[in-house]
Amino acid sequence: MAILERHDTGAVAHLHMNAPERLNALSDEMLADLSEAFATLKEDRSIRVVILSGAGKAFCAGHDLKQMTQGRQAEDGGKAYFADLFTRCGRVMTAIRDLPQPVIARVHGIATAAGCQMVASCDLAVAAEGTRFGVNGVNIGLFCSTPMVALSRNIPRKQAFEMLTTGEFIDAHRARELSLINRVVPAEDLESATADLAGTLAAKLGSAVKIGKQAFYKQLEMPLDEAYAYTGEVMVENMIHRDTAEGIAAFLEKRAPDWDQ
Repeated sequence: MAILERHDTGAVAHLHMNAPERLNALSDEMLADLSEAFATLKEDRSIRVVILSGAGKAFCAGHDLKQMTQGRQAEDGGKAYFADLFTRCGRVMTAIRDLPQPVIARVHGIATAAGCQMVASCDLAVAAEGTRFGVNGVNIGLFCSTPMVALSRNIPRKQAFEMLTTGEFIDAHRARELSLINRVVPAEDLESATADLAGTLAAKLGSAVKIGKQAFYKQLEMPLDEAYAYTGEVMVENMIHRDTAEGIAAFLEKRAPDWDQ
């Protein structure tokens, strides 16, 4: 049984973490499979949206603490293993951002530590009522420094720092208030609500969304004037695409666009 399953519904790829007995922990094996899946999706032009979900009673409980404990048995106390582990995890998180397709986290149960980091790394997130989010490493003496990177780029700094230093959970509604997630839905509607959002995105011009996602993150890191100059260039490139011209013509002629992509 694969610990990461993929199935496609039209232009939507579903990645399902399938290690429920370990709360879909980001084990070495899970990180490797996620990395491979994202690399494949990056080159897959037939896919316009990715949904990331978890099996069982939790979305993801973070790193695999049993494996981390085993890693400490090395002569260096695990220093090399841990350095490699957190580097690999960071690459998986940045791979989500680097995908041309929007990635939607479909979250239920709990998303803790690196699991919360994964939600924060996704472009969008839909959560079931009752879901809890936390960066709880401080409770066992391990400050969630790498999860902090994604979390602090999603929610206000004081709230992020409070979560990191208290180790307390927030519920789905609070997570939405803080902009960690986009939508909260009844648990029984989680799958359909996420699919509806994915379908809305998949119906857009894929090349435009790809251009837009890349530009969205890049301009956030720029000063205001530089951001306007950069995004102006992006819009020029977008405007000269054949499918963009077709989309504008279809709008003016009140018909559905005939897009190639």
